Amino acid sequence: MAEALTLHEDPRSGNCYKIRLTAALLGLALERRSYDIMQGETRTPAFLATVNANGRIPVLQIGEGADARFLPESNAACWYLAHGSALVPQERFAQADCLRWMFFEQYSHEPNIATLRFWLRFVGEANLSEQQRAQVMARRMAGCAALDLMERHLAGHAFFCGDAPTLADIALFAYTHVAEEGGFGLGDYPAIGAWIARVAALPGFVAMG
Repeated sequence: MAEALTLHEDPRSGNCYKIRLTAALLGLALERRSYDIMQGETRTPAFLATVNANGRIPVLQIGEGADARFLPESNAACWYLAHGSALVPQERFAQADCLRWMFFEQYSHEPNIATLRFWLRFVGEANLSEQQRAQVMARRMAGCAALDLMERHLAGHAFFCGDAPTLADIALFAYTHVAEEGGFGLGDYPAIGAWIARVAALPGFVAMG
């Protein structure tokens, strides 16, 4: 991939980490530009006008200058980077199954596990609003349900879509491996623990941060 790649990110974000991990596993050079979401740095007029009008990160910038293109949404950016690589299955059903797990991550996993991690580690339990406090138990139950489903699947599979890693594993790894920061006990999920170790052992792996 000859085009310059720039990741607009907050290094603490698992969604941003997915893109960095995808690039690392594929051996792609990726420039990083950091923003502090806690300080509102993605809500400035300049960011909204030039990077993402939705005021969110990550955003993958492809190219530079007037020809630069900006791709928000973590899983879309990962798909762009991995197109044509072994991280995207070629067989039709396998490719759809990879997408299925990526949709599951964004719909059932990330809204619960990532949200509790953000609230407890970065906002702080004492600083949660009354509305946030009222959601904690429901999000914890939904997060545990997501982990239970993953555990059952991984009990019979090395990776989510067979015997080799795909983008499904990258998408789910990002927030799963730090789920304890949101109060989830990964010791209760041995198959997930073994899978985390397999992903961390992949050539080119980089840690979060």
